[in-house]
Amino acid sequence: MSFLGFLISGLSLGSVYAIMALGYTMVYGIAKMLNFAHGDVIMVGGYVIFTLGNTFGLPPFVSILIAVIICTSLGMLIERVAYKPLRSAPPLAVLITAIGVSYLLQNIALLIFGSNTRIFTSVVDLSTISIANGDLTITGETQVTILACVIIMIALTLFIKRTKPGQAMLAVSEDRGAAELMGVNVNATIALTFAIGSALAAIASALLFSTYTTLTSYSGAMPGIKAFVAAVFGGIGSVPGALLGGLLLGVIENLAKGLISSQVADAIVFGVLILVLLIKPTGILGKKIHEKV
Repeated sequence: MSFLGFLISGLSLGSVYAIMALGYTMVYGIAKMLNFAHGDVIMVGGYVIFTLGNTFGLPPFVSILIAVIICTSLGMLIERVAYKPLRSAPPLAVLITAIGVSYLLQNIALLIFGSNTRIFTSVVDLSTISIANGDLTITGETQVTILACVIIMIALTLFIKRTKPGQAMLAVSEDRGAAELMGVNVNATIALTFAIGSALAAIASALLFSTYTTLTSYSGAMPGIKAFVAAVFGGIGSVPGALLGGLLLGVIENLAKGLISSQVADAIVFGVLILVLLIKPTGILGKKIHEKV
C-alpha cells in the first residue's frame, strides 16, 4: 500500500476514534468525569448489532438503530446508578467506579456470549473505489466512516450552538452552580450528555467492527483507551479537539504500522501523546482553566 493509502486508512481509523472520543470529551467537559466504561459500551453495541444481524437476520440499519437505543439506555443507566451518587465525591472515587463498571460490562458479556471470537459482518454495502489504475483503493467502510464522522461533527456542533439543550450543556460546562441558579436542570443535562455519548458509541461500534471484524468481550477496551488518548491529545472537553485528536491519532497509528512496524505502533502513538502534553499540557486545542481560590 502506498503512503496515500496508509493516510486514507488512517483518516478512516481516526474518524472512528474521533466519534468515540466525543463520548469522553463531552462527559468530562460537562460532568467533569472520566467515563472509562465508554469503550465497553462500544463492545455492547457491537454484540447487539452482531446478534440482531446474524441470529435474527435483521437489516443492518435496523440493527444499528436498536443498538443505538440499547446503548443510549445503558449509558443513562450507568450515569444514574454509578456516577450520579458520586457527583460530589473525590475524582479518585469516580475513576475507580468507572473502572469497576468497565470490568462489570466485560464480564457480563463474557457470561452471555462466552470467550469465543465472533466474526463481525460488515454493515456497509458500498463498492470499493479504485484510483490511479488500482494503485489506490478506498473501501466502502472507509468512505462511510469518514462521511459519518463529518456528518456527526457538524450535527453535534449545530446541536450545541443552536438548541436550548445544547446551550444548557455549555452553561453547565462553564459553571454548574451558576447554571442551576439560572434554572438549568443539571441532572437532566448530564443524563442527556451520557445519552448522546452512548448513542455515538453504538454508531462507532458499527463502523469499527465493520473494518476490524473480530469481536470479543474485550474488543472495546483498547479502542476505548485510544479514544481517550485522542480526546486528551486534542484537548479534552473540546469537541473540535476530539475531531482533531482522533484524526491525528488514527493517521499516526496507521502510518507507524505501515511504514515502521505494527509491533511498535502503539508505543509511537503514546510517545507522541507524551511529547504533545509536555509541550502543551492541555492538549492541542485545550484551554487553561483558572480556578477561583
